Amino acid sequence: MVTVDGLVIRAPVDRVLDVAADVERWPDILTHYRWVRFLERRNGGGRVEMAAWRPFGVLRYPTWWVSEMTVDRPAREIRYRHVRGITSGMDVVWRLVPGADGVRVTVVHDWEGPPWPLVGALAARLVIGPVFVRGIAARTLAGIKRFTEEARP
Repeated sequence: MVTVDGLVIRAPVDRVLDVAADVERWPDILTHYRWVRFLERRNGGGRVEMAAWRPFGVLRYPTWWVSEMTVDRPAREIRYRHVRGITSGMDVVWRLVPGADGVRVTVVHDWEGPPWPLVGALAARLVIGPVFVRGIAARTLAGIKRFTEEARP
């Protein structure tokens, strides 16, 4: 399963990278995040626990995972490797590319699916990827876009 989400943010690339990498602040600026906390810090990243809501109309489904996070500022990338939760083994990369219109932010999730015999890959392609992963990623990108374009300190 591979999902790709992206948009253009009209803000300085360093500001976008700072907000995207400041995951502990996400629950303050992204209403669908329940909590984010570092379990271990390393070089601007580390082992991070994240929890979000996936809304379905008036209902909200809780999601949770732990990732190894790496911030590569020169490359303008943030990488995650999910190590706990249903999405364990998922690789995620945020790429920020400045351009004339603003910063193109692309988030790619790559995953074989859960280790469920016969149905794991199918569940990932038909439900987990398009419904949960994309649902949360699209909201995260839209929220970061709103926040960074407002030019708050």
